[in-house]
Amino acid sequence: MRNFVQTGDTLTFISPDPVTPGQGVVMNALFGVATSAGGANDPFEAAVVGVFELPKAAGAIEAGAKVYWKADTANVTTTASGNKLIGAATQDAADAATTVRVRLNGTAA
Repeated sequence: MRNFVQTGDTLTFISPDPVTPGQGVVMNALFGVATSAGGANDPFEAAVVGVFELPKAAGAIEAGAKVYWKADTANVTTTASGNKLIGAATQDAADAATTVRVRLNGTAA
């Protein structure tokens, strides 16, 4: 195919704030996990598909549950209202857990 550009597993993001590898990042409708560091307003790479361990809000999360990115606290929640759908939990995470494994949906939400 002459119009194929890339698989799209990793995309170039730009953030108004500095980022570190492993950090959840939002660029308009896209969510990803930074794979490289970037300064404020500098381009960096972010994975938009795959399974990642991300910080989570209080509350238990069941495997298979839809999960959302809560931008103001930079963590994962099951609360849809006001948050961006990013994928689904791949394992149970207890209320006391500080992280949850998430399969990113790879689509704009």
